Amino acid sequence: MLDYASLAALAAVAREGAFDKAAMVLGVTPSAVSQRVKGLEERLGAVLLTRGQPCRPTAVGARLCAHVEQVRLLESDLVADLPRLAAPDAGRAVLRIAVNADSVSTWFPQAAARFAAQTGAMLDLVMDDEAHTAERLRDGQVLAAVTADPAPVQGCRTYPLGAIDYVATASPDFVARFFAGGVDGESLGAAPMLRFDRRDGLQARWAQEALGVKPAGPVHFTPATQGMLDMNLAGLGWAMTPRVLAKPHLEAGRLVELPPKRSIAVALYWQRTRLSARLLDQLTLAVRTTAGEALTGV
Repeated sequence: MLDYASLAALAAVAREGAFDKAAMVLGVTPSAVSQRVKGLEERLGAVLLTRGQPCRPTAVGARLCAHVEQVRLLESDLVADLPRLAAPDAGRAVLRIAVNADSVSTWFPQAAARFAAQTGAMLDLVMDDEAHTAERLRDGQVLAAVTADPAPVQGCRTYPLGAIDYVATASPDFVARFFAGGVDGESLGAAPMLRFDRRDGLQARWAQEALGVKPAGPVHFTPATQGMLDMNLAGLGWAMTPRVLAKPHLEAGRLVELPPKRSIAVALYWQRTRLSARLLDQLTLAVRTTAGEALTGV
């Protein structure tokens, strides 16, 4: 029989990023958490956590954390059928999933609200770029992910959701300053751009597909969808903006779509563990239904 007290301590440290924070969640001392993790590592003969700020699970540790999360999910089904099994201090079931920031700022809240209204369960969202959320699923950090990566993750089911349309936008003042003579390789080389982070390639993709050039201008890094929109409106740079967020500002004249007014679409997928659990099934239904209403077809 596995030592679930030690496994729970390991999962808590990996989730919270620190021993003291894990101790608060578990209601024990940091020393107890440390002893449980250390004892588990000694029994397995493997390092399970990379100590740092934050602490992160190793490959072996991530597998064990994924197992703990799956057991909790299965237990939620059992408790739903046999409520007297629930511990007196048991909280609501929590599902940890990875989602990209633009989905959280557009269509995903409606899916989350649907799910919460039906189940009363809670969500623990891990934010990452849509091209990298599947990595969180592969290493066992989450049970499901909204991702732009269609490559199947081992042990998971994949469902196409639709696509987010993006348009290249800038403030009228920014256009007057940097694109008075038109948008081309030369003007893009001088115009500041906004990027979510160093892995964000949407601007480069648009420039290549729309103009056949590679943008080489200075960059403001803004790792938040609303923050990028605000900086776009303030005239700090041009950016790729989800059409649904850009639309009211384009209509009001606060933003301008850059010529040749060619949008790009980022296809999204829902990948979830194959584990048969009602909460995950209900979340999958809520995500697929909402995406079908809000996203464009692929």
